[in-house]
Amino acid sequence: MLTRSLLLELASRGEFRFLGMAHGPAVGAQELEAAGVATESHPAPLGVIWQQLVLPRRLAKGDIDLFWSSHMTLPWHCPVPSVLTVHDLTALLLPEHHRAKNRWSVYPFFRRSVEQAGRIVTISEATAADLRFQFPDAAAKIRVIHPGIDSEFRPGTPETIAQTREELGLPDGYVLYLGTLEPRKNVHRLVDAWEALRRDDESTPPLVLVGPYGWKSEPLVERLARLRPLGVHHLGPVPRERVVRILQAATLFAWPSLYEGFGLPAAEALACGIPTVVSNRGSLPEVVGDAAIQVEAEDAGALATAIRSLLADPAKAKALAARGPERAARFNWKRAGDLASEVLQEALA
Repeated sequence: MLTRSLLLELASRGEFRFLGMAHGPAVGAQELEAAGVATESHPAPLGVIWQQLVLPRRLAKGDIDLFWSSHMTLPWHCPVPSVLTVHDLTALLLPEHHRAKNRWSVYPFFRRSVEQAGRIVTISEATAADLRFQFPDAAAKIRVIHPGIDSEFRPGTPETIAQTREELGLPDGYVLYLGTLEPRKNVHRLVDAWEALRRDDESTPPLVLVGPYGWKSEPLVERLARLRPLGVHHLGPVPRERVVRILQAATLFAWPSLYEGFGLPAAEALACGIPTVVSNRGSLPEVVGDAAIQVEAEDAGALATAIRSLLADPAKAKALAARGPERAARFNWKRAGDLASEVLQEALA
């Protein structure tokens, strides 16, 4: 979604001609083509095979001036100048939280990609710092471009909030988590914190989790099923417009991730004016600033205390929520487009 939104912003300016390429049908191809972005699909059984064997031959045809990879790596032999986007370094820093398939699509190619790229874009200062530490020789090529927050993420009206809560069967509100359910997201500690609060106080709002099950989620699947009678609701993946409404109607948003390259759901919660609690890891402090409560990621007790403090003190929660939209306004696609345009021009030069 981040690449899509930035590409649409750049395409609207008419400064460059864009061609999107993939090893399968491009998601949202009609929207991209309507915005002036042509697309091509080159069938291949795996993305890494396409990138390393098929893509270089396509780039060498002579009609491409610059290749921009949004997925961490470049072809080993890239025949044109290139820009590389690095969203995060979890494959290097937290390899235990990735499938072997994901690790080995990055490990053999990442160092050479960093060395080849004319410019490297990161989506946070935190990721840029990690990259400079791991690859100090690349420091001069690194540029930070924070993503924007799409305009539909804004405070909901009292009427839509009440309607969404009624549709969910949760008229008094809920604590919300939004994202994939996998170990890196630290969801089990959020469940620990919520369960402790609920057992101490039955008036604790239900816990709603939105997003697909991910890697190594089987124990969490079983646990959520056991906790459903207490008030845990896993809605699974839902359409984007539904995500916005569910976020707007939350009492509180909790995002205790162990590492985020940016942490877009937390920024979207701020934009919606929702009191938010995040971990103090990765880019999250950079994103939320003083508009959210930050806690130690591996301390479920601290997370429970932070959630309790907001639930027990509506004035505190309201004051925190009021800071969210202003903080989130720092992240907009116009600014991201301005910076991205500069990076593409530098790489072309």
